[in-house]
Amino acid sequence: MSAPLSTEAKKELRPLLEQLRQECDGRPERARELATALITDLSTEDLGRFLYDWTGVWARPKQLLPAGDWYTWFICAGRNFGKTRTGAETVRHMAETKQARRIALIAPTSHDLRKTMIEGESGLLACSAPWFFPKYEPSKLQLTWPNGVQAFLYSAEEGERLRGPQHDFLWGDEPASWQDAENVWSNAVFGLRLGKNPRGLITGTPKPVPLVLQLLKDPDTHVTTGSTYENPHVARKALLQMERLYGGTRIGRQELLAEVLEDMPGALFSLVHIDRNRVAAIALELLERIVIAVDPAPTSDHGSDETGIVVVAKGLDGHGYLLEDLSGRYTPDEWARVVCRAFYRWKAELVVAETNNGGDLVAANVHTVDPNVPFQGVRAMRGKAKRAEPIAALYEQGRVHHVGKEQWQKLERQARVFTGVNGKRDDRIDAACWGLHFLLMGEEFAFV
Repeated sequence: MSAPLSTEAKKELRPLLEQLRQECDGRPERARELATALITDLSTEDLGRFLYDWTGVWARPKQLLPAGDWYTWFICAGRNFGKTRTGAETVRHMAETKQARRIALIAPTSHDLRKTMIEGESGLLACSAPWFFPKYEPSKLQLTWPNGVQAFLYSAEEGERLRGPQHDFLWGDEPASWQDAENVWSNAVFGLRLGKNPRGLITGTPKPVPLVLQLLKDPDTHVTTGSTYENPHVARKALLQMERLYGGTRIGRQELLAEVLEDMPGALFSLVHIDRNRVAAIALELLERIVIAVDPAPTSDHGSDETGIVVVAKGLDGHGYLLEDLSGRYTPDEWARVVCRAFYRWKAELVVAETNNGGDLVAANVHTVDPNVPFQGVRAMRGKAKRAEPIAALYEQGRVHHVGKEQWQKLERQARVFTGVNGKRDDRIDAACWGLHFLLMGEEFAFV
């Protein structure tokens, strides 16, 4: 049997594939010519392996298993992003490599299981190679691959069936449509305990139901976002039609651009207010003061909070402006260097950092990198909710503005679920609150 295609061969074929994809829409004769040119010199075996080589040829980077020590991979993306294909191909990969032996497949309904996850055009049967094709037994609600790996099918309509069975991998599709979603998920997680590295993949659109918001906030979740426009296989005419119908609308932002638009009940910040106050740009000469606001994380381990680093300004109009979000998971030395570079780049007045937990160590981190950077520690005298409420009121009054849009997606996602008692995953919005408080409501703090 011929050897699989080499990496170099795959790279050479990629331009032809892209040309083929572009030419296929409405021009079948030319597409056939390109396809013929593509496969002429390939053996049957090589062609078969090429057509089913998901990780090496067909997958976009966002569709590949992410690195890192995550527990749940949540592909929270727009329609036609390729979520179902990614889920099916990932399950196939886990089965073929025996990284998983007992897999749970969860869909909103039994119909969704059959018509989308199993028999759909992007489902498991469609993407399985002939030499590694699973045996599908609908009456037993299971799939069995030639190497003995099994997948078991569960409908969220019967979530109690997940109570008891054990698995080492799961793929759950469209959790926002699951009946009794929190119970289904908890049962699934309790059973996800086999092997040394049990994991789960969730695919779905970003509807703001509690389970979706919970997954987005979970420190052990690796979130992959993406829009409809990232999939090169979506027909141009279909894209134009969707854009015509939903472009610029809230449903378009949710279903096409994969934004979580609705606010969590009890959240202090509203996307409506954020969007209404947003500005495309602000001239530096219109700004009176600029500070680098920092909410330091106690550790930089996987799963810990990020260090919130937000550039905040006060305008001549007395309004607050968020200029840049530099937050991330850093070591103390790393975040101090990020802060100092931002201080000089923005010609800031000083660095403002919360010192409730870090004390003098926070200032020491900054001054170890650059002793000339002015530092002001701030210590809240009241809880997060009380500290955030007046800032939320400023948003509602139209007195706080996010400059630009794309860079604020993570911060705004936190803001829309921030109740003041979340504890986890509020580092970015918390840093912004520190900076805005310092510039606009300084008397709320005891400065140290």
